[in-house]
Amino acid sequence: MTMPRARGAAGQATTEVVLLLPLFMFFLFAFAKIFALLILVQKMEIASYYAARRWQLESHRNVAYEGFDAGQLCSDIERQVACYLGFVRRECPGNGPVQSFLSLGSISMCPPTRTQVWNIVTLSVRTQPVNLVLYKNPGLEFKAVKYVPNRDRPIAFVLPGLKDKD
Repeated sequence: MTMPRARGAAGQATTEVVLLLPLFMFFLFAFAKIFALLILVQKMEIASYYAARRWQLESHRNVAYEGFDAGQLCSDIERQVACYLGFVRRECPGNGPVQSFLSLGSISMCPPTRTQVWNIVTLSVRTQPVNLVLYKNPGLEFKAVKYVPNRDRPIAFVLPGLKDKD
């Protein structure tokens, strides 16, 4: 049983509570943002695997088709990866909160680097810079690099089990 405090007795200072609550909320928000960035890095690994595999299967080694590869194919792969990672695009309208919370700035994957044996697909995601009065950050850049071998003939990228059953 608690006794009522006598007049003039010391109690909990409300200034401590008022000053510590914003500090607690700041650290809670910072930890949530760091955790979300860790999830973004994991999603980038998955997305870069998708991009590299699709580039391997659908790109051409023939010089006559390089315009298709660099233009239509690469932009389509980049669009699918951007939707998966949470960028706001016309094709994926529900990603607004993800892009604003993570401060996502730009994504680039095109063009992959071609060598004699390997195609090097580099997915890079850049966050927007932070400009506060006492703190300036140019933004973070995350990269995921995948190496895929060249193919002589492109084949369509179709997930197993999703073929049309005519």
